[in-house]
Amino acid sequence: MPLIFSTAGHPRRRQLYVRTMTEPGTILPVCPLPLSAYPRVTLAHGGGGRLMKDLIDRLLIGTFDNPALRERHDAAVAQLPPGRVAFTTDSYVVRPLFFPGGDIGSLAVIGTVNDLAMAGARPLQLSCGLILEEGLEMDTLRRIVESMRAAAESVGVEITTGDTKVVDHGKCDGIYINTSGIGDVPIGRDVSPRRVVPGDAVIVSGDIGRHGIAVMAVREGLAFETTIESDCAPLTGTVEKLFAAGLDIHCLRDLTRGGLGAALIEIAESAQVGIAIDESSVPVDPQVRGACEILGLDPIYVACEGRFIAFVPEAEAEKTMSVLRQEGHGLQPSLLGHVVALDPGSAGTVTAKSLIGTRRILDLPNGEQLPRIC
Repeated sequence: MPLIFSTAGHPRRRQLYVRTMTEPGTILPVCPLPLSAYPRVTLAHGGGGRLMKDLIDRLLIGTFDNPALRERHDAAVAQLPPGRVAFTTDSYVVRPLFFPGGDIGSLAVIGTVNDLAMAGARPLQLSCGLILEEGLEMDTLRRIVESMRAAAESVGVEITTGDTKVVDHGKCDGIYINTSGIGDVPIGRDVSPRRVVPGDAVIVSGDIGRHGIAVMAVREGLAFETTIESDCAPLTGTVEKLFAAGLDIHCLRDLTRGGLGAALIEIAESAQVGIAIDESSVPVDPQVRGACEILGLDPIYVACEGRFIAFVPEAEAEKTMSVLRQEGHGLQPSLLGHVVALDPGSAGTVTAKSLIGTRRILDLPNGEQLPRIC
């Protein structure tokens, strides 16, 4: 039955009316349907009207429920502890949305929490910005939001503010997420690349490359004897145990885009030092190594989402690895090498000793090896 849509009334109290062509002159008011009646996201869910309010109230505030969100104000007001505050932000565009060991929702929370942990901060609050594509299945959105809630609860952080936008069909791969986070840095903690000095030991917390390969395996339809799962995991608890053990942590860096190689190069350049590692000490799961060989990838540059490197005084290297082993989660900490002094013209150089004893210089890739993995 053909329909004509029109609006009537004051702009602030405007309603949607439907006029049937078979019954001229008949105008029937139509109330927005409940959220459950919309199997997919529509443009109206981002339009600032009743459907958007319903989406925010029932799905987002209903899932992330906390006092700050219940205020429904333009900004969350936080009472911060004394000391310094760490602040970070990141955006997530991973494809596919769900992968072995995680999904875009848990990744968005964990990735931002981990960035705070690398600064020695204890996470306090997160924001959540959702870019939704028209046509996204509502059940998929519910699953992602619930995953974000579970990840936030696992590390004791609250999602206290956010934003929702909807774009036309075909303008987004279902959903993109931006999360920002604040955390407090306890008095006396100083974790920074500028503290890295020659003689420091370089320790990796566990085997590398599983996240990038887990995502690529699903995307490219690769099959292995057992499923390769992402290493996506929060690092806050692990980092806090290192500090609780009284260790003098000079610097921390998680191994996300660019993997171990990029993290080492970035730290060496920032600290203006050299780093020498031994490739035989780099822990790589045999299936991950095999997948890298098939895809023509170097595991040193494949991203992780639950691994980090720590720079500590040489005298504390063994104690650091002992704490990491006690943490569990299948961690295989390893001493990769050491920070070395170089002349100013060579500072920032990272070298890796190969299995046959030769040394190569690690460099940042010119292109993107694994696009859309976070």
